[in-house]
Amino acid sequence: MSLWIKICGTTSLGDARLASEAGADAVGFVFAPSPRRVTAKQVAEITPYLPAAVEKIGVFVDAPFEEIEATVRDSGLTGVQLHSGAGPELAAQLKDCFGEGLRVLHVVHFGVDAAKLVEAIDRDANVDAVMVDSRTATAVGGTGVAFDWPAARNLFQSADARKRRRVAAGGLTPANVAQAIATLRPWGVDVVSGVEAAPGRKDAAKVRAFVANARAASRQSR
Repeated sequence: MSLWIKICGTTSLGDARLASEAGADAVGFVFAPSPRRVTAKQVAEITPYLPAAVEKIGVFVDAPFEEIEATVRDSGLTGVQLHSGAGPELAAQLKDCFGEGLRVLHVVHFGVDAAKLVEAIDRDANVDAVMVDSRTATAVGGTGVAFDWPAARNLFQSADARKRRRVAAGGLTPANVAQAIATLRPWGVDVVSGVEAAPGRKDAAKVRAFVANARAASRQSR
């Protein structure tokens, strides 16, 4: 199975096309408080110009169903990324509304309760993948800080984990993504700050290097 790669924190059509042309599977748009925050109107002016095969994922933190539902429709999204505060009813509502074609990712921040949280989410058939991310006191994503990969290995490589999709995020860069993949063997990887020239603006060379290095590492770890 090919590694799934998402370039998140996208704010412009140029950066979205850059990610697509570099070989990313998905681009992410942040609809939560962030230097990379975008509006549904902005994203609606980007998604029609991307290949249909490229997933368009909206990132939401503490947003109600009505807001997410309207944003998915207005922006032309094909998936949503929900953060740790979202209960199982939200994923169920979204699947009922949009069907199985909507990709639902659920974020868990690595820490002492991560295993218990992941176990609970694994029981939810409406969640397609669990993203294990880092967090800081001021940010729930896009932190540029990596979690402890060796300590998290079991979350990615246990028998149950291999049945479900795991995405590694947090502090990934072109320089360290190969190490993360070799350690965790994730289904997917997600990057924000590690491929930026500035918050919300991508560095073309870093985006291309990240995708190339991740693909090469994935082939070697099979």
